[in-house]
Amino acid sequence: MWSATSWPVSLRTGSLVLRPIRHRDKAAWTALRQRNARWLAPWEASNPDPEGFLPTYHQMVRSLTLQARSGSALPFLITEQPEGSRDARLVGQLTVSGITWGSALSATLGYWVDAERAGRGIAPTAVALATDYCFGDLGLHRMEINIRPENAASLRVVEKLHFRDEGLRPRYLHIAGQWADHRSFALTAEEVPRGLLAPWLESGRSHRG
Repeated sequence: MWSATSWPVSLRTGSLVLRPIRHRDKAAWTALRQRNARWLAPWEASNPDPEGFLPTYHQMVRSLTLQARSGSALPFLITEQPEGSRDARLVGQLTVSGITWGSALSATLGYWVDAERAGRGIAPTAVALATDYCFGDLGLHRMEINIRPENAASLRVVEKLHFRDEGLRPRYLHIAGQWADHRSFALTAEEVPRGLLAPWLESGRSHRG
Protein backbone atom coordinates (compact mmCIF):
# COMPACT_ATOMS: atom_id res chain seq x y z
CA MET A 1 0.00 0.00 0.00
CA TRP A 2 0.99 3.66 -0.36
CA SER A 3 3.15 5.30 2.28
CA ALA A 4 5.40 8.32 2.66
CA THR A 5 8.34 6.21 1.44
CA SER A 6 6.63 4.99 -1.75
CA TRP A 7 7.86 7.96 -3.81
CA PRO A 8 10.34 8.74 -5.23
CA VAL A 9 11.32 5.28 -6.40
CA SER A 10 13.50 3.93 -9.22
CA LEU A 11 13.05 0.48 -10.76
CA ARG A 12 15.70 -1.49 -12.65
CA THR A 13 16.03 -4.65 -14.66
CA GLY A 14 19.33 -5.13 -16.47
CA SER A 15 20.26 -1.87 -18.15
CA LEU A 16 16.68 -0.53 -18.21
CA VAL A 17 15.85 1.92 -15.43
CA LEU A 18 12.56 3.65 -14.64
CA ARG A 19 13.21 6.78 -12.59
CA PRO A 20 11.17 9.85 -11.60
CA ILE A 21 10.87 12.66 -14.11
CA ARG A 22 12.59 15.85 -12.89
CA HIS A 23 12.64 19.53 -13.77
CA ARG A 24 16.31 19.28 -14.75
CA ASP A 25 15.45 16.69 -17.43
CA LYS A 26 13.85 19.38 -19.58
CA ALA A 27 16.64 19.72 -22.16
CA ALA A 28 17.03 15.98 -22.75
CA TRP A 29 13.26 15.37 -22.71
CA THR A 30 12.57 18.23 -25.13
CA ALA A 31 15.30 17.12 -27.52
CA LEU A 32 13.97 13.56 -27.54
CA ARG A 33 10.40 14.73 -28.09
CA GLN A 34 11.41 17.02 -30.93
CA ARG A 35 13.33 14.22 -32.63
CA ASN A 36 10.27 11.98 -32.31
CA ALA A 37 7.64 14.59 -33.21
CA ARG A 38 6.38 12.81 -36.34
CA TRP A 39 6.56 9.38 -34.67
CA LEU A 40 4.43 10.52 -31.71
CA ALA A 41 2.08 13.03 -33.39
CA PRO A 42 -0.77 10.58 -34.26
CA TRP A 43 -1.03 9.43 -30.63
CA GLU A 44 -0.56 12.71 -28.78
CA ALA A 45 -3.12 13.93 -26.25
CA SER A 46 -4.71 17.23 -27.21
CA ASN A 47 -6.90 19.85 -25.57
CA PRO A 48 -10.55 19.69 -26.68
CA ASP A 49 -10.88 23.43 -25.98
CA PRO A 50 -10.01 25.15 -29.30
CA GLU A 51 -8.43 28.00 -27.35
CA GLY A 52 -6.85 25.80 -24.71
CA PHE A 53 -3.22 24.80 -24.33
CA LEU A 54 -1.33 21.79 -23.09
CA PRO A 55 0.87 22.34 -20.02
CA THR A 56 4.48 23.41 -20.37
CA TYR A 57 7.21 20.95 -19.40
CA HIS A 58 7.62 22.46 -15.94
CA GLN A 59 3.86 22.59 -15.39
CA MET A 60 3.65 18.92 -16.38
CA VAL A 61 6.46 17.90 -14.00
CA ARG A 62 5.01 19.96 -11.16
CA SER A 63 1.56 18.40 -11.61
CA LEU A 64 2.91 14.85 -11.92
CA THR A 65 5.13 15.28 -8.87
CA LEU A 66 2.19 16.46 -6.77
CA GLN A 67 0.15 13.49 -7.97
CA ALA A 68 3.01 11.14 -7.09
CA ARG A 69 3.34 12.53 -3.60
CA SER A 70 -0.39 12.08 -3.06
CA GLY A 71 -0.30 8.49 -4.30
CA SER A 72 -2.32 8.95 -7.50
CA ALA A 73 0.46 8.63 -10.11
CA LEU A 74 3.93 7.24 -10.79
CA PRO A 75 5.64 9.47 -13.39
CA PHE A 76 8.72 7.68 -14.75
CA LEU A 77 11.26 8.35 -17.44
CA ILE A 78 12.51 5.25 -19.26
CA THR A 79 16.31 5.22 -19.40
CA GLU A 80 19.06 2.84 -20.43
CA GLN A 81 22.02 2.69 -18.05
CA PRO A 82 24.50 -0.20 -18.20
CA GLU A 83 25.43 -1.69 -14.83
CA GLY A 84 28.27 0.27 -13.22
CA SER A 85 27.92 3.20 -15.63
CA ARG A 86 27.07 6.75 -14.63
CA ASP A 87 25.77 7.55 -18.09
CA ALA A 88 22.05 7.05 -18.72
CA ARG A 89 20.28 7.48 -22.03
CA LEU A 90 16.71 8.80 -22.03
CA VAL A 91 14.61 6.61 -24.32
CA GLY A 92 11.00 7.28 -23.34
CA GLN A 93 8.40 7.95 -20.69
CA LEU A 94 5.99 5.78 -18.70
CA THR A 95 3.28 7.08 -16.38
CA VAL A 96 1.02 5.10 -14.10
CA SER A 97 -1.93 7.43 -13.54
CA GLY A 98 -5.38 7.47 -12.00
CA ILE A 99 -4.29 5.24 -9.13
CA THR A 100 -7.40 4.44 -7.11
CA TRP A 101 -7.15 2.97 -3.64
CA GLY A 102 -9.89 1.52 -1.42
CA SER A 103 -12.07 -1.15 -2.99
CA ALA A 104 -10.77 -0.59 -6.57
CA LEU A 105 -6.96 -0.76 -6.24
CA SER A 106 -6.58 0.06 -9.92
CA ALA A 107 -4.52 2.24 -12.22
CA THR A 108 -3.99 3.14 -15.87
CA LEU A 109 -0.61 2.97 -17.61
CA GLY A 110 0.65 4.92 -20.62
CA TYR A 111 4.03 5.03 -22.37
CA TRP A 112 6.03 6.14 -25.38
CA VAL A 113 9.50 5.13 -26.61
CA ASP A 114 12.09 6.73 -28.88
CA ALA A 115 11.54 5.59 -32.48
CA GLU A 116 15.25 4.78 -32.77
CA ARG A 117 14.90 2.28 -29.89
CA ALA A 118 11.54 0.81 -30.90
CA GLY A 119 11.39 -2.92 -31.54
CA ARG A 120 14.07 -3.76 -28.97
CA GLY A 121 11.78 -4.88 -26.16
CA ILE A 122 12.06 -1.64 -24.20
CA ALA A 123 8.34 -0.82 -23.98
CA PRO A 124 7.13 -4.27 -22.87
CA THR A 125 9.99 -4.58 -20.40
CA ALA A 126 9.18 -1.17 -18.90
CA VAL A 127 5.46 -1.97 -18.73
CA ALA A 128 6.18 -5.33 -17.07
CA LEU A 129 8.56 -3.74 -14.56
CA ALA A 130 6.09 -1.00 -13.59
CA THR A 131 3.13 -3.37 -13.41
CA ASP A 132 5.01 -5.80 -11.16
CA TYR A 133 5.88 -2.92 -8.83
CA CYS A 134 2.24 -1.82 -8.69
CA PHE A 135 0.95 -5.34 -8.04
CA GLY A 136 3.72 -6.61 -5.79
CA ASP A 137 4.90 -3.56 -3.84
CA LEU A 138 1.88 -1.28 -3.84
CA GLY A 139 -0.76 -4.00 -3.67
CA LEU A 140 -2.80 -2.80 -6.64
CA HIS A 141 -5.23 -5.29 -8.15
CA ARG A 142 -5.84 -4.10 -11.73
CA MET A 143 -3.74 -2.39 -14.44
CA GLU A 144 -5.35 -0.94 -17.54
CA ILE A 145 -3.83 0.27 -20.82
CA ASN A 146 -5.86 2.13 -23.49
CA ILE A 147 -4.55 2.15 -27.06
CA ARG A 148 -5.70 3.59 -30.38
CA PRO A 149 -6.79 0.71 -32.68
CA GLU A 150 -4.45 2.11 -35.36
CA ASN A 151 -1.38 2.06 -33.09
CA ALA A 152 0.10 -1.25 -34.20
CA ALA A 153 3.38 -0.82 -32.33
CA SER A 154 1.64 -0.23 -29.00
CA LEU A 155 -0.81 -3.07 -29.60
CA ARG A 156 2.16 -5.42 -29.94
CA VAL A 157 3.27 -4.46 -26.42
CA VAL A 158 0.06 -5.62 -24.72
CA GLU A 159 -0.04 -8.68 -26.97
CA LYS A 160 3.45 -9.72 -25.88
CA LEU A 161 2.54 -9.31 -22.22
CA HIS A 162 -0.85 -11.05 -22.62
CA PHE A 163 -3.02 -8.17 -21.44
CA ARG A 164 -6.69 -9.07 -21.86
CA ASP A 165 -8.62 -7.19 -24.57
CA GLU A 166 -11.71 -5.69 -22.94
CA GLY A 167 -13.12 -4.10 -26.08
CA LEU A 168 -13.57 -0.74 -27.75
CA ARG A 169 -14.17 2.56 -25.96
CA PRO A 170 -15.70 4.92 -28.54
CA ARG A 171 -14.37 8.51 -28.54
CA TYR A 172 -12.51 7.79 -25.30
CA LEU A 173 -9.74 10.44 -25.36
CA HIS A 174 -8.98 13.63 -27.26
CA ILE A 175 -5.99 12.70 -29.41
CA ALA A 176 -4.27 14.69 -32.17
CA GLY A 177 -7.17 17.14 -32.35
CA GLN A 178 -10.16 14.81 -32.27
CA TRP A 179 -12.07 12.44 -30.00
CA ALA A 180 -10.55 9.05 -30.71
CA ASP A 181 -11.65 5.47 -30.12
CA HIS A 182 -9.43 3.30 -27.95
CA ARG A 183 -9.19 -0.40 -27.19
CA SER A 184 -8.97 -1.18 -23.51
CA PHE A 185 -6.61 -3.87 -22.20
CA ALA A 186 -6.26 -4.99 -18.58
CA LEU A 187 -4.72 -7.50 -16.20
CA THR A 188 -5.48 -8.30 -12.60
CA ALA A 189 -2.91 -9.53 -10.11
CA GLU A 190 -4.53 -12.98 -9.93
CA GLU A 191 -3.94 -13.48 -13.66
CA VAL A 192 -0.17 -13.14 -13.29
CA PRO A 193 0.85 -14.88 -10.05
CA ARG A 194 4.51 -14.82 -11.14
CA GLY A 195 4.25 -11.22 -12.28
CA LEU A 196 4.94 -10.03 -15.83
CA LEU A 197 8.66 -9.40 -15.88
CA ALA A 198 10.04 -12.88 -15.14
CA PRO A 199 7.97 -14.70 -17.81
CA TRP A 200 8.73 -11.94 -20.32
CA LEU A 201 12.48 -12.14 -19.74
CA GLU A 202 12.39 -15.94 -19.77
CA SER A 203 10.66 -15.90 -23.15
CA GLY A 204 13.80 -14.38 -24.68
CA ARG A 205 11.70 -11.99 -26.74
CA SER A 206 12.73 -9.06 -24.53
CA HIS A 207 15.99 -8.91 -26.48
CA ARG A 208 14.30 -9.06 -29.89
CA GLY A 209 11.36 -6.66 -29.53
